[in-house]
Amino acid sequence: MPTGTPAPLQRGASQPLAGQLAERYAQRIRERLLPPGARLPSVRDCARQHGVSPHTVVAAYDQLQAAGLLEARRQRGFFVREAMPAPRTVSAPAATPRQAPVDATALIRGMFEADAARSPGLGTLPADWLDPALLQSALRRLNGAEGLAVQVSYGDPSGDLRLREALSQRLADLGIHAGPDHILTTHGATHALDLIIRTQLQPGDAVLVDDPGWAVMFARLSQAGIRLLPVPRGARGPDLDTLAALAAAHQPRAYLTVSVLHNPTGHSLDLATAHRLLRLADAHDFFIVEDDSYGFLAPEHQPRLATLDGMQRVTYVGGFSKVLTPAWRVGFLATQPQRLRALTDTKLLDGLTSSPVLERAVALCLEQGRLRRHAQRLRERLAVARQRVSALATAHGFRWASPPDGLFGWLDTGVDTERLAQPLLDAGWLTAPGALFSATRRPGSLMRINIATSRDAGFWRALRAAADRQQGRL
Repeated sequence: MPTGTPAPLQRGASQPLAGQLAERYAQRIRERLLPPGARLPSVRDCARQHGVSPHTVVAAYDQLQAAGLLEARRQRGFFVREAMPAPRTVSAPAATPRQAPVDATALIRGMFEADAARSPGLGTLPADWLDPALLQSALRRLNGAEGLAVQVSYGDPSGDLRLREALSQRLADLGIHAGPDHILTTHGATHALDLIIRTQLQPGDAVLVDDPGWAVMFARLSQAGIRLLPVPRGARGPDLDTLAALAAAHQPRAYLTVSVLHNPTGHSLDLATAHRLLRLADAHDFFIVEDDSYGFLAPEHQPRLATLDGMQRVTYVGGFSKVLTPAWRVGFLATQPQRLRALTDTKLLDGLTSSPVLERAVALCLEQGRLRRHAQRLRERLAVARQRVSALATAHGFRWASPPDGLFGWLDTGVDTERLAQPLLDAGWLTAPGALFSATRRPGSLMRINIATSRDAGFWRALRAAADRQQGRL
């Protein structure tokens, strides 16, 4: 049972406690799990977390400052230095605990290393919720005569035609009229978004983004030299008054958003907000990228911007890793054919074509109708899980920023969730603090909760205990 106590330092070892503690943080900094600008725990909090005296913590922080890894800011605390020197070799302690995610890269790394059963911050469904029989059936059919051709060729740069035809039917079910010539397949939805950024945006462009929003997208845009214009996201969608003011002041090139089952809040746009948003896009001449990565977990009747807009200004992005399997990196985008040529050219330069084998396998899953039935079962299972998780949250004294939906809930813990993350991870629970989803890394009391992986009452007890310790109640 998790206790909330970090793995102990080695008392009586040849290396002093201060040196062991310094090495723990040095390793986190070297691996960029604590990136430049990250705040370390206060001396008192660090001493309590690791069961040492404040004097030991001060000595450890002094060593990190001497190594050029840390800096003290007057009346603010200790922070990782912005300009990091080459790593210095320090003998490692016998065991090093896992590290809490502090930026987009660390969040992804934690996702790959995570035990889903103990990962309330996970961004995907646990493996035992997926349908391996569906995947195996598609692969068996690919091993027959009909699959031989796709296994020995590069494939079509636009993507497997059979998949694009199946996607055209899937989009028609959502009210989006897009033929195969409107669709480009990609290595997952993230790749589709990356193609749009590299093809349709230039360094220095301003782009509207949801805040909170997807940490990976913030990182990709920033890396491309794009100026982020954060728009507060609420239960009905973006704050349109703020969006209109930003659009008038900065002439943004685009708005990147998740309209249905937003990550991290679980919110979906309502019709009135969607209509007004499209009018603002017309008035200020920006295009919209609609990421519908979680669309299979939502009822089909929920409005999509691409449906209302007829894909005039909206480019629609989707994928299958959230519902089918993350191992098959298959995604797509749908837009007007005149925009697809440049996007296809970027895809060709990026990696020639996407996998015709995996794309045909996904096409088979769609054609059989089994993926639709699997998605319905997932929605039903998530509805049951939400009832349990909501009851656990209430029983332990927490509240939701708004009612959870889809895979995620946006939980208000009442304390700084960035400070909660490491003690919880030391106790065995990987979480996703709200600062990860802020375009400005704004700290706060919110935390993204994965409904499917947060059903263990032990997590909620650990969260309550960690929050109480931070508030000085224990």
